[in-house]
Amino acid sequence: MSKKRGLSLEEKREKILQIFYDSQDFFLLKELEKSGPKKGVISQSVKDVVQSLVDDDLVSKDKIGTSVYFWSLPSCAGNQLRSVYRKLDSDLQSSKKRHAELIDQCDELKKGREESDERETALAELKTIEMKYNELKDEMGKYADNDPAAFQAMSKEISILV
Repeated sequence: MSKKRGLSLEEKREKILQIFYDSQDFFLLKELEKSGPKKGVISQSVKDVVQSLVDDDLVSKDKIGTSVYFWSLPSCAGNQLRSVYRKLDSDLQSSKKRHAELIDQCDELKKGREESDERETALAELKTIEMKYNELKDEMGKYADNDPAAFQAMSKEISILV
């Protein structure tokens, strides 16, 4: 005996969208809950499926008085897909342009940085200077307690407290 497994969320979404596209009409949630089981979607999950379609802008929703109406037309989905396509295409074009600019900038920065003996000597000298700087900085840290400015600041604070 094999159990029959229910539809996945994506399959339910497709079935509910098909209800809208076939009828090209407006629905109340109760009407959708009645038509859902005819397409294989249990009525308890219709509300969640419709809400996910509304969240993704595949189904439109409007409250008129106390009633909430849902609708979706095939042309609306096509228009939405075209607008998404145009946006993604413009993003792609701007990204390609930015990529070309970055490559040009990288090439520009490489000028004057070709490997040479003079450059290697300068880099080695820079490294030794940085090491000396770090050593002196550590040594200064040892004498931070005897800093005259810090001593004067502590004296000022003591005089304020007394």
